[in-house]
Amino acid sequence: MVVIMKPGTSQEHVEKMISYIKDMGLDVMVNQGVDCTVLGLLGDTRLIDPDTMMLNVHVDRVMRIAEPFKKASSKFHPDKTIVKVGDAEIGKENTFTVIAGPCSVETEEQIIQVANGVKASGAKILRGGAYKPRTSPYSFQGLELQGLELLNEAKEASGLPIVTEIMSPNLVETFEEKVDIIQVGARNMQNFDLLKELGKCTKPILLKRGLSSTIEEWLMSAEYILAGGNPNVILCERGIRTFETYTRNTLDLSAIPAVKRLSHLPVVVDPSHSAGMSWMVEPLSLAAMAVGADGVIIEVHNCPEKALCDGAQSLNLPQFESLMQKMKNVGAGLGLEV
Repeated sequence: MVVIMKPGTSQEHVEKMISYIKDMGLDVMVNQGVDCTVLGLLGDTRLIDPDTMMLNVHVDRVMRIAEPFKKASSKFHPDKTIVKVGDAEIGKENTFTVIAGPCSVETEEQIIQVANGVKASGAKILRGGAYKPRTSPYSFQGLELQGLELLNEAKEASGLPIVTEIMSPNLVETFEEKVDIIQVGARNMQNFDLLKELGKCTKPILLKRGLSSTIEEWLMSAEYILAGGNPNVILCERGIRTFETYTRNTLDLSAIPAVKRLSHLPVVVDPSHSAGMSWMVEPLSLAAMAVGADGVIIEVHNCPEKALCDGAQSLNLPQFESLMQKMKNVGAGLGLEV
């Protein structure tokens, strides 16, 4: 349930309403909007009478929320969340943020070359995998802590903030110290112990949609992080598993406008993992812009044919430069700053 206070309501009257709600055995989440204060009621609200709430002269509206995700709901939080990292403001109106870098950090030379290259083309954030969840135990698993150190060297060289994937709750403290955005991969979307720990972090979390997860399940995973106290969650649509085998996954473009309607959280798209083919990255990136995504996260490698992981879906630096130019041109037509 959400209680929307009238514009101009004093803090004193807001506090009185909060005390009134808490006296009924409920918790309250306070969202101070531009024009009014929104109170989110947490707990069993089935016996709460909205008409009784409306007797308070300072209450403008009372609404029940049917969705199980409360803190992630746009009804609960009418203002859009903007996640600020470095020069990037992910979720800001009329802004499209590009995150780019290799699937895996391999060498110092590789990651610094890619970091400088994607920055020169206009990317605002560097991605790179240090810990890699792989289907086969015999595949390259990443450089782990050494990879984190190399990412930080690339950050120092390029000035770009970094995003990389976390695998275990045991690594949260290390990632809090060394990473600007902590990525939760598709396979860990419902690793609830990990999500609870990330809820205690101060760093933004990029939450990828699970391989076969519904939109509601995805938002409920975000709810775990938000409920823990971390308000900075970025959702990432990366394709879901369907009957189709031609592409690696099926990019669910319809999820972007759906989630933007349901939630206040920013949404980015991963066109690289969606298709698994480098030649599809461009059209899928442009499609993501068209349906209202807040950005894309693209795999870029200085030499994809020699990449230790996912080379087939990675762009080389000239291809990324070409795509960035096209996104800037298309973005200008859509009123977006890329």
